[in-house]
This record gives sequence, C-alpha cells and structure tokens, in this order.
Amino acid sequence: MNLIDLDQLAALADGKPVAGLDLGTKTIGVAVSDIGHSFAHPRPVILRRKFSQDAAALIDQMKKDGVAAIAIGWPINMDGSEGPRAQATKAFVRNMARVTALPFMLWDERLSTVAAERALLEMDVSRAKRVQRIDSAAAAFILQGVLDRLHALQPDDSPGADAPTP
Repeated sequence: MNLIDLDQLAALADGKPVAGLDLGTKTIGVAVSDIGHSFAHPRPVILRRKFSQDAAALIDQMKKDGVAAIAIGWPINMDGSEGPRAQATKAFVRNMARVTALPFMLWDERLSTVAAERALLEMDVSRAKRVQRIDSAAAAFILQGVLDRLHALQPDDSPGADAPTP
C-alpha cells in the first residue's frame, strides 16, 4: 500500500497541488488545493460504479489537476476504533495502489460531513443542491484540515518572526 504521513506529503507536494477525497458509497467527493497549499477547491463528485471505472475517473481527474498526493478521509469511529467504513477505505487505497503510483495519506475525517453540511446551510444552499455538493464539500473540508496542518508545521521564516513583541 502506498500510504504516507504528513511529513512525506509536505516533501512530495512542494509546489504541486494535493487532492482530498471523501469516499462515499454512491459518490467520491473530490477537492484539490492550489499550489501554495492554502485553499481547498471542491471538484465535481465522481459517481461510483465499478472499481475500475471509479479508479479511471479518479486517476484522470488527478492527472488533469497535476496532484502530487491524495489525502483521503479515514472514517474512524468517535472512540478512535476502526469500523467497516474505515476498513473499506483502506481496501480502496490498497486497490488504488495497484493502478496508480500516487501516494495516499489517511486523514481523520470525524465530523467532516457535518461541518460541510453546516457550511452549505450557512451559504443558504437548497436541500437538492446540498445533496449534489455535500461529498465534494466534505472532501474540501478534509483537505483544508490537511493544508492547515501543513502550514502549522512550517517554520515561520517571515522577517522579525523571532523578535520579541513589545
């Protein structure tokens, strides 16, 4: 399996976008970062069919966006244990490793769909449109968490960063 951690992701993604995925049973939510790793941008969902079709659509999207790695939401239980959905996500990553060299990073996605739905509600998106957008919004939420963590781990190189505040 081509799993990486956050440090490896940072090294691989230098100057290249990173993708985020929210793996659902009917759709795959997709989001892609900018090259500066500041913002996650939702992409259209991929409708799930057979694995080979899902993989081909996903690989095609990743090539179009030139991504260096993929952060995939890891749906662990609230108590931290792995349930059937977490195992299905790992199986998806194992199967993807057979068809692409792109590395994957598992990212704790607890409550990401809830947060994405809240954001869509705050934007006054209708129920019908929320259903269409929720998985990509969740993927963007997952990816934004990764990007924020990457930025938090970077040393502050700005002038005066080490200067004491008056």
